[in-house]
Amino acid sequence: MSARMPYEEAFHAGIPFNEFLEATVKNRSLWHGVAARVTVSDEAIDRARATREGTRLLVLADDWCGDAVNTVPVVAALADTVGVELRIVEREAYPEIMDAHLTNGARSIPVVIRLDGEGQCQGWWGPRPGELQAWFEAEGRALPTDERYKRLRRWYARDRGRSTANEVARLLSPERQRSGEPEASTHPCPDEQAA
Repeated sequence: MSARMPYEEAFHAGIPFNEFLEATVKNRSLWHGVAARVTVSDEAIDRARATREGTRLLVLADDWCGDAVNTVPVVAALADTVGVELRIVEREAYPEIMDAHLTNGARSIPVVIRLDGEGQCQGWWGPRPGELQAWFEAEGRALPTDERYKRLRRWYARDRGRSTANEVARLLSPERQRSGEPEASTHPCPDEQAA
């Protein structure tokens, strides 16, 4: 399936994070505030630096998405620090890619797709850090919208991007999972799921 996916086309149509940030309209001040405060741990940087040459990240995101506001700046900072090229496309720009990376049947974003030098999917992450996604599925989805968003924002504020950085570093690392690590929101490529 991933051989037919237009990952390479989408990557080249995408824009770097700084351009995306400057073009934000919805949640503009929040995007800029989160981006200005991002710090990435040395542990995440060291792990992500082990990535293979030619690795790139394709991110499906939109400025209206609260999860994207809290995670994409962290992903961009990690990628920039370790020299991994990153491009962002809107969720609806490549519906076939979005539909191949659903979360429990939903078009949830952000989706961070690791591409190799040939533009093939090597795994993906999203839409939230594993701990937060587990809470969302177990409790959060059933809450009234205002309460759910308040709790999501509180979790992101306490975490300060640590979980996102660690999980995306794991996605970038040749050693995907280490013994004793918590479950992450990383997923196999669509063609690996069918196998």
